[in-house]
Amino acid sequence: MLVWTRNGRIAVIAVFALVVAIVFVAPIATVVAAALAGSWTGPLPSDLGFANFSDALSGQEAASLSVSLQTALMAGGIALVLGTWAALASREAPQWLRRVTDAVFHVPVAVPSVAIGLGVLIAFNERPLLLGGTKWIVVVAHTVLVLAYAFSGVCAALDRLDPGYQQAAESLGAGPFRVLTRITLPLLLPALGSAAGLAVALSMGELGATVMVYPATWKTLPVSIFAATDRGEVFDAAASTTLLVLVTLLALILLGRLRGRAALR
Repeated sequence: MLVWTRNGRIAVIAVFALVVAIVFVAPIATVVAAALAGSWTGPLPSDLGFANFSDALSGQEAASLSVSLQTALMAGGIALVLGTWAALASREAPQWLRRVTDAVFHVPVAVPSVAIGLGVLIAFNERPLLLGGTKWIVVVAHTVLVLAYAFSGVCAALDRLDPGYQQAAESLGAGPFRVLTRITLPLLLPALGSAAGLAVALSMGELGATVMVYPATWKTLPVSIFAATDRGEVFDAAASTTLLVLVTLLALILLGRLRGRAALR
């Protein structure tokens, strides 16, 4: 640390804890409190209970939660496969082509998600790729948005990968496919787990592009939360938001355990 005195360190830690409490803890705590509240007319919520969660776990909200989880898993899986393939291919490409590939894959990060949603809606709303009105247009939009993170995660891991493993395998007569499946991909498993977790988390909370493309039969939970808030049903929206956070954290924990096992191997 740049602060050497004990009192200075305590002051820095106190300021850091205050910033974390205001920026992260307070908003989440407020959402959880609203999810438990029956009414909130004073400084603190009242009539606390789990009635809002009961409503959030039934009917349209429960279906939306299932839709969000399915969409995140599909989009995350597709993005992981495409991002890994692109990262591996660009690794052997000339430097200028690597720069172009990197720029193309990061375009969705540089523009608003609403623009991505509109682009996907226009591109896939005519034959021969008519996906409008189906769940697949939502999956495509989410895949485009999270693809950059999967690609970046795998590229970073490849840059840290010791080329000696590949060279040793090739010197022993292993072909490219065997090197890929027995050396490169196993060494990339921790990075693949991290990329998958980030893709799933981002997809679970995505709203901007989803609003542009979703059909009535495939409404994600963020869309339902937005609609409930727009109707003034704040407590129901808070309960759905809390469930969304919990399910996302659970998915990340499961992916983290898989990543940990891969790292041990």
